[in-house]
Amino acid sequence: MERPRLTVSGTNIGAPDAPELAEFYRRLLGWEVAESEPDWVLLKPPGGGAGLAFQTEKGYARPAWPAGPGDQQMMMHLEIRVDDLDAALAYATSVGAVLADYQPQDDVRVCLDPAGHPFCLWL
Repeated sequence: MERPRLTVSGTNIGAPDAPELAEFYRRLLGWEVAESEPDWVLLKPPGGGAGLAFQTEKGYARPAWPAGPGDQQMMMHLEIRVDDLDAALAYATSVGAVLADYQPQDDVRVCLDPAGHPFCLWL
């Protein structure tokens, strides 16, 4: 069977409050709101490309980082490349991120967004 054209257009991230989490990432990344509904928000980068969507999930369970046995594990995480790790970390925390206690690498900073999703800032 011939593979049809398949294009990843974005990633959907579950949250306890989609508009609140979308606002955090809008400030962090400088992206624009492309679409917004009460329980779903789509952000798009200024130059085009795949976006990030945020969906309210009523039964949302905050992931643990690092996860232990029986903990809610992260299902995915964002990798955000930066030019200056210290400046990027300072900015991320100023808009609501929290530096995770566990840091597995020297050239990466694992942060938690307001809903507890880990994301990495890396050089």
